[in-house]
Amino acid sequence: MTVRINGADHDREPRPGQCLRTFLREEGCFGVKKGCDTGDCGACTVHVDGQPVHSCVYPAFRAAGKRVTTIEGLAPADGLHPVQQRFLDAQGFQCGFCTAGMIMTTAALDDDRLADLPRSLKGNLCRCTGYRAVADAIHGVRTVEEPAAGEAVGAGLGAPAGPQVVTGTARYTFDVDVPGMLHLTVLRSPHAHARILEIDATAALAVPGVRAVLTHRDAPERRFSTARHEHPDEDPYDTRVLDDVVRFVGQRVAAVVAESEGAAEQGCRLLRVTYDVLPSVLDPEEALLPGAPAVHGTSNVIGRLDDEIGSVEDGFAEADVVYEQTFRTGRVQHAALETHGAIGWLDERGRLTLRSSTQTPFLTRRALADLYDLDLDQVRVLTGRVGGGFGGKQEMLVEDLVALAVRTTGQPVKHEYTRAEQFTGATTRHPFTVRMKAGARRDGTLTALSLRVVSNTGAYGNHGPSVMFHGCHESISVYRCANKRTDAYAVYTNTVPAGAFRGYGLGQVSFAVESVLDELARRLGLDPVLLRERNVVLPGEPMTAPGSHADDLTIASYGLDQCLTAIRDAAAAPPADAPAGWLVGDGMAMAMIAAGPPGGHFADATVTLLGDGRYEIAVGTSEFGNGSTTVHAQIAADVLGTTTDRITIRQSDTDVVTHDTGAFASTGVVVAGQAVLAAAQELRARIDAGEAAPVSGHGHWKGSPRSVAFNAQWFRVAVDPGTGELRILRSVHSADAGRVLNPLQCRGQVEGGVAQAIGSALTERMVLDPGTGEVTTTGFRQYHLPSFADIPYTEVVFASTEDTIGPLGAKSMSESPYNPVAPALANALRDATGIRFTDPPFTSDRIWLALQAAAPAE
Repeated sequence: MTVRINGADHDREPRPGQCLRTFLREEGCFGVKKGCDTGDCGACTVHVDGQPVHSCVYPAFRAAGKRVTTIEGLAPADGLHPVQQRFLDAQGFQCGFCTAGMIMTTAALDDDRLADLPRSLKGNLCRCTGYRAVADAIHGVRTVEEPAAGEAVGAGLGAPAGPQVVTGTARYTFDVDVPGMLHLTVLRSPHAHARILEIDATAALAVPGVRAVLTHRDAPERRFSTARHEHPDEDPYDTRVLDDVVRFVGQRVAAVVAESEGAAEQGCRLLRVTYDVLPSVLDPEEALLPGAPAVHGTSNVIGRLDDEIGSVEDGFAEADVVYEQTFRTGRVQHAALETHGAIGWLDERGRLTLRSSTQTPFLTRRALADLYDLDLDQVRVLTGRVGGGFGGKQEMLVEDLVALAVRTTGQPVKHEYTRAEQFTGATTRHPFTVRMKAGARRDGTLTALSLRVVSNTGAYGNHGPSVMFHGCHESISVYRCANKRTDAYAVYTNTVPAGAFRGYGLGQVSFAVESVLDELARRLGLDPVLLRERNVVLPGEPMTAPGSHADDLTIASYGLDQCLTAIRDAAAAPPADAPAGWLVGDGMAMAMIAAGPPGGHFADATVTLLGDGRYEIAVGTSEFGNGSTTVHAQIAADVLGTTTDRITIRQSDTDVVTHDTGAFASTGVVVAGQAVLAAAQELRARIDAGEAAPVSGHGHWKGSPRSVAFNAQWFRVAVDPGTGELRILRSVHSADAGRVLNPLQCRGQVEGGVAQAIGSALTERMVLDPGTGEVTTTGFRQYHLPSFADIPYTEVVFASTEDTIGPLGAKSMSESPYNPVAPALANALRDATGIRFTDPPFTSDRIWLALQAAAPAE
């Protein structure tokens, strides 16, 4: 067939059943993205004869004789389309994976549809921004600044890759054409726990195009953890590339490598596997019981904390008010629009090379070298631009299997998760059950805090112990209290594994802590802000929690008092209008988080003066909407007295610098930024000393000592008693980010964190079959990822502080905004309805049922 793509005729017959998205990508239109394959996210939006369509559900053959325009063909030859320019001027993106689809949808809107963005953008999802920046872009609000040379820090500069993002030329993991590439598809377990007795691959190997079938017999015997940390011994080594025992529905059983995805999928369907089904345990409390099926042949407890400061028994005896309640937080999917995946090959030197969607290229290289007995210099890992992470890509979920396939076939191999695999075979947030008990005197002074925490790590222990320990630390160490006790357990079950997720356990435990403190304030008749002010840790005071902890954590700047003042001011404002008859309530919560993990988080950087007078930064940190790239350029520009457009950046490639632990644990600015600052300062000194170009400066930072960041959230909500519908009337978030190096970008991080937390509090929930543990929410349509209409405008207020540890006074602000949101919503809901909701999400049906149960009988 002939189809006119971006003004040029393309003459090729599509494959039977092929969608327009894959057809266009095969024609080189990499701006057309894969986010869902079900028409739910809009990342693949293109114009067909001027009308926007989701190309993942549009049959390719229907484009015959039509004009198809992708993001690459939207702009005139001499510049940008007006919508592209507006998205650039407002920085209407973070990771940018959804941006091409957003722009294509927006470019087709008439005035009437522009006036109703909640309806017009219902088919386009963004996981990063919180949609405020998208609205600004559509409405033509310019927010990007252009400061003078040497004045970049403190200005709202745009991302260096912004022009590429808005034109669809930014290259993500799979936006490359690798000759001779094979495709890998995985057969996954239908059982929660079983031993594999036999895999018959005869029929699969007979499929034309199938090149290999990989099973546990082909995989290394060595075990590892999919979690990536600087110190690998933080996580249990309980995983094989392919195992002869499967421990959750969805685990990898075998892989088929073929010349096409269709052949690989057909090969998987023809594999015949004989299983010996084993006893399983799906509930973490049951997994703690004597005689429970052992997920890994030993105790199901892989992390435990039993410790006390003072005496909680004495503390409760001193209290005038005691409150105790159990809270449960469920599974949440990261839902990054770019799914997990990697392409691997052997380079011209025979090195194993992987292009991966990862937050940790250097740690992944080290893990692959260990797994396959290779020297580090025999492995290279690099990323393109990463389409969202949120902790989910602090894992090695695909690279190990791609490496096995490359080493087996000798050819390039691609493995890309489907959206369903992202739900069933990737990781989730850890479900927590927290029993919280607190006591206070009449004046609000806390006398005792007691936690019993059970964290469900799923079938594998990646991140399990560290998430549990971290969740139990800053959530209560932010409060002064002489008597604290924690009994916490990270527990195996035969369910989909949990892993790193924004907040790293603090969101789950803080939900309980902040809800209980709200109840104490109500019972004491105190303003909830006042109760916290009387108990929060102050500068110079120790931050204490049961258990042994690293001693490098300090309050290097203190803006929590300003954060709480901002919340008090918001609550004192006149109430917003609510629909007649609706119940209205206010609620707040706060949180503290450490900037970086204990034990060290390392980064190296090099800044070079090039022969043409420009500068180049080489740094290992990945860019996935975290914005560290922008700030690194700002830091170097100010030190060197130049503008950021004279700086290029090479990053997230193990060939670029010696080492970088990775872009996780809120370290992109405070660790890698310190390394860039040191490198730029050394270069400046060498230039000032008269050294000739090209000349370089080198920097290193070890991630210790560590500071803490503070956040507080306040909501005013309205609830319809007739339907249970909840509306957010006003949202205010105050943050202590130290010196804000880029206010535009930092505001976006806060808004994105608040939006993601609103999703987990109100709409998002992974559902597992209670009998098998199988994940039944396998797409966005069932999962209910928030759209434009679901997220309110959030007012962001920054405290005025300067940190003595972070680069140029900055503190981290990537994870921390997430943590106080769910409890603040629960507290507002409690204020409106009189009901304490203990297990989000607070969907309208659950709110209505609770209101009905609480209503007096007629």
